[in-house]
Amino acid sequence: MIRACLGACFCLLVTLRAYPQTGPAGFETLAKRGIGHVYNLEFENAEKEFQELIRQRPGDPAGYFFLAMVRWWMIMIDIDNERYDGEFYDALDGVIGMCDSLLEKNRDDVNAIFFKGGAIGFEGRLKFHRSDYLGAANAGRKALPLVHEALDLDPGNSDVLLGAGIYNYYAEVIPSEYPFVKPLILFIPPGDKQKGIGQLRTAYEKGTYASVEAEYFLLQIYYFYEKDYIQALALSLDLHGKFPANMVFHRYCGRSYVAMNNWDMVGSEFAEIVARARRGMRGYTPPVEREAEYYCGMGAMVLRRFDEALDHFYRCDALSRTLDREEASGFMAMANLRIGMVYDMQGKRDPALAQYRKVREMKDYQDSRGQAERYLAAPYAH
Repeated sequence: MIRACLGACFCLLVTLRAYPQTGPAGFETLAKRGIGHVYNLEFENAEKEFQELIRQRPGDPAGYFFLAMVRWWMIMIDIDNERYDGEFYDALDGVIGMCDSLLEKNRDDVNAIFFKGGAIGFEGRLKFHRSDYLGAANAGRKALPLVHEALDLDPGNSDVLLGAGIYNYYAEVIPSEYPFVKPLILFIPPGDKQKGIGQLRTAYEKGTYASVEAEYFLLQIYYFYEKDYIQALALSLDLHGKFPANMVFHRYCGRSYVAMNNWDMVGSEFAEIVARARRGMRGYTPPVEREAEYYCGMGAMVLRRFDEALDHFYRCDALSRTLDREEASGFMAMANLRIGMVYDMQGKRDPALAQYRKVREMKDYQDSRGQAERYLAAPYAH
């Protein structure tokens, strides 16, 4: 999750300005409808809308760019699966090539500049997810001048402020939060995080196409960096309300409740995520279910519903044993630690000791081994 946010420093997203309406279903109407389908993970419906955009304007990069965004969200809902990476990069290369052809004819083609910058930005975004930090930094280096060009050519376009806002915020925050990336961003201009937040707010409130993406970046900023969980919750609830099938937004609702220690709502929100995962809803994958089971367990544990907590933690552990290919994940370590803690709270010392011994042999996560050692020496009490 942190890597995804960190990657935003190199994801200089830019989007298109408003298009005139043409015919019964105008270009802008089709684009907005398709974008809505993408964010709600209705990929088949989104592709139909974007294919119609391409049919209406085969020489316009918009439809091709949005088709690539379908692949992007297919990747996002199962980020560790690289199945769609090749298709995504190929689609972005196609958009960049089309934009280059348009720019050879007219260097001030704002539409081509927007979409070329957007395609390069998303390329960098995925490269960062795949730990190709040099590739991500290079994408950011190439995209930044396009953001500035777009702002110069169309300064009143609120959508363009998305890219500027992302850049301004993360260019200030990342070097201080993550010193190891400083060599990668040594030669980029300094940022201004308050200006960045303001630009993202404007893109969110006034943007035609960039509104949802700007709101999503604000959510991540408030959750991860500003630690303003009231703002994060408000944004996540709004996004989840608009796109109820999008598990990314749904999870942030639950995570925000966790950060605010609202354990009743934690249990309610993550229980719904578990239910959707078990129904096989798109995006509600086993890793999503595992996280939800863990936080359901945490909520039940805090509320002293011990048997319920154990059920959730054991389910989290069972999912981890199918998902963790090389070594125990943080979820496995923490779920087993919590199981031991619950047993101690129930006065069941022998099974608690067995759990702590297991955790001691797992990879350390948030001092899980240290806690296990302490509770082996003296029972957990709360």
